[in-house]
Amino acid sequence: MDHFNQMKRKLRKSVSSPLIGSGRCIAVFTSGGDSQGMNAAVRAIVRMGITCGAKVYLIHEGYQGMVDGGENIVEAAWDDVSGILQMGGTVIGSARCKDFREREGRLKAAFNLVTLGITNICAIGGDGSLTGANLFREEWSSLLQELVETGKINQEQATNHSHLNIVGLVGSIDNDFCGTDMTIGADSALHRIVECVDAITTTAVSHQRAFVLEVMGRHCGYLALVTGLACGADWIFIPEHPPADGWEEKMCGKLNNARSWGNRLNVVIVSEGAIDCHGNAITSQQVKEVICKRLDLDTRITVLGHVQRGGSPSAFDRLLGTRMGAEAVLALLEATPETPAYVVSLDGNQAVRVPLMECVEKTKEVSKALAEKDFDRAASLRGRTFQGNLEIYKKLGAMSKAKEEATKILEKPYNVAIMNVGAPAAGMNAAVRSAVRTCLYNGYKALVVHNGYEGLANDMVEPYTWKCVANFVAAGGSKLGTKRTLPSQCGFDKISEIINKRNIHGIICIGGFEAYHGSLEIKEASQAYPALQIPLIVVPATLSNNVPGTDISIGSDTGLNSVCETCDRIKMSASGTKRRTFVLETMGGYCGYLATMSGLAAGADAAYIFEEEFSIKDLQKNIYHLRNKMKGKIQRGLILRNEKANDNFSTDFVHRLYAEEGKNVFDCRVNVLGHMQQGGVPSPFDRNYATKSAAKAAFWILDKIENNLVDGKVVCNSQDSVVLLGMRRRQMLFQPVEDLKADTDFKHRIPNQQWWMQIRPLLRIMAHYQDETAVYESDV
Repeated sequence: MDHFNQMKRKLRKSVSSPLIGSGRCIAVFTSGGDSQGMNAAVRAIVRMGITCGAKVYLIHEGYQGMVDGGENIVEAAWDDVSGILQMGGTVIGSARCKDFREREGRLKAAFNLVTLGITNICAIGGDGSLTGANLFREEWSSLLQELVETGKINQEQATNHSHLNIVGLVGSIDNDFCGTDMTIGADSALHRIVECVDAITTTAVSHQRAFVLEVMGRHCGYLALVTGLACGADWIFIPEHPPADGWEEKMCGKLNNARSWGNRLNVVIVSEGAIDCHGNAITSQQVKEVICKRLDLDTRITVLGHVQRGGSPSAFDRLLGTRMGAEAVLALLEATPETPAYVVSLDGNQAVRVPLMECVEKTKEVSKALAEKDFDRAASLRGRTFQGNLEIYKKLGAMSKAKEEATKILEKPYNVAIMNVGAPAAGMNAAVRSAVRTCLYNGYKALVVHNGYEGLANDMVEPYTWKCVANFVAAGGSKLGTKRTLPSQCGFDKISEIINKRNIHGIICIGGFEAYHGSLEIKEASQAYPALQIPLIVVPATLSNNVPGTDISIGSDTGLNSVCETCDRIKMSASGTKRRTFVLETMGGYCGYLATMSGLAAGADAAYIFEEEFSIKDLQKNIYHLRNKMKGKIQRGLILRNEKANDNFSTDFVHRLYAEEGKNVFDCRVNVLGHMQQGGVPSPFDRNYATKSAAKAAFWILDKIENNLVDGKVVCNSQDSVVLLGMRRRQMLFQPVEDLKADTDFKHRIPNQQWWMQIRPLLRIMAHYQDETAVYESDV
């Protein structure tokens, strides 16, 4: 059993059986501020509920619709939620409701629900909405008793509906709810913000301006913090880490120092709830006036506003909403009168159930800590993800000496080589930038290697300065150049010669499976070649996400979004033509991560991958499914195939088979997405993840160098001298590459165990398959 499965108790639920939810009614509503991804959750709840045999109702306009009843509460059919996955906002509406705050309003809501037999509610909203749902649950018995006493319902109805089950999903762009790593909508909001920052950066560079950007977040600094890391902001203002007295001088000093390193612009990010250490508000206008007065820089303010809530949800939010929605249905159907109200949260890569009011109380504790000016506690309560981001920001932000001062005081006689290996991936440049600057900040020389190990063997090495990576963070591809060549193909003697010639004391290798494989070769050859006895760390970066030792790789999120955007356009084309199925080929080598996750995020009917064998009978079954689907309202189909899913059932074969067997029912088109999946600017997640990972890798290298000096030389030949920095669930771990060999299928260049395989049945369930493949394993 792999690491992921060891962390959970399996609950295999054959959701193809109608007995799980037979005779049960579930209602779903959205409340409070809207956020991208809510529709994905609504769709998943409806479809999982129907698959389980339950009736599912949509409550329009939030609590107001629950109070008003009538046409605001309608039973949902399968096709009612088709086509909403890629839509922003919430299609069932959201409204503030004063009536529900009063008992009389909740009494009306209870009557409307009991009349329809609804005793299971999924609430999608923020902490206020979820608190209201829990209050409703606690009052349920007394509300029913009052309805009996007034003659609106009879005692039998009250007895049959004696208990109300509540499960919450957190929908908020602010990511301000304690108990979950991410809320639905936060990632999409980051996409909007980063797109705006990228656009502003070009004009700022042209005129050497400073820009002050104000982002949403209320009293939570998550959006500002992650934006600052993803875009390389010079300074950020967030409630959880307010500046001390004299911040004006310190901020201006840092902006001025950044210019001394070669920057042509300054970017300051201000959270709308920003305060100083005394709790006084810090506004964008105030920051602008300080910069203009003290530095005499041309400074502009941009308040992004509600553009952050708009647009199509990102691939991450679609997946998050889908997984949380499916888990919410299972939580409701498994609930007993003794079960507390739960909120479905994200813990690493798992959808888990957490007691709702524990999370609400913890969220309130943050506000209390901020009011008491206990900022460290407030940041701690935000969770490990927030703390991790803040810690990296502090480390990078603390090193802000001017160029001349840093060179004079910090310079050390050590060189760190930084290179890309494998195929290009979005986010590689952000990682290089972070690694280079971390080294320079600490007085180490940064040597970049062009074209991977081949470039190292051919001495394609040059020193990089601060200015060299000035425009790296938003750039796609690999500016250093990257190749798949392994060290053994280049010659260990040549590589050793260059390491000695260039006096390289450590290597940061950013890349995919070849980077991992190459590091193993370096480690194994180090006994015969003493020059290779230096610390080496691999930072996984590949859209294929096929590197052992990590759940996610730099570039895979950008690849997912690229595929999803293409699928959205193709589905739009298919909806105009009617009765058309598209077969799309995705990249990934033998790894089906990209095909599976983009298929789930884009609403595909099937995704063929190498890890899950399929036969001609399976293909025929899928064609039969599509033929039946075309008889309904949704007359389009989407099939994804991983590029190396099967040697015999090629993309062309699948296309021809579908075209032949679908005659007179649907026609078929084929698209090979190709290298467009590797292109484009990196997503906010990939920039942030790359920045944090590379900084951690650089700090690890610097520590290894300083602690393995022998007569002025670095000698590092222990097992942990060559490691891979990977994310396992929610922890960043430094893992000796030799320990990962047992979990590696070198022939097919994939890990033996892959966490995402167990959520593949959700793709089948959401596509309305009702067979043995529709078996979902709860993460609880």
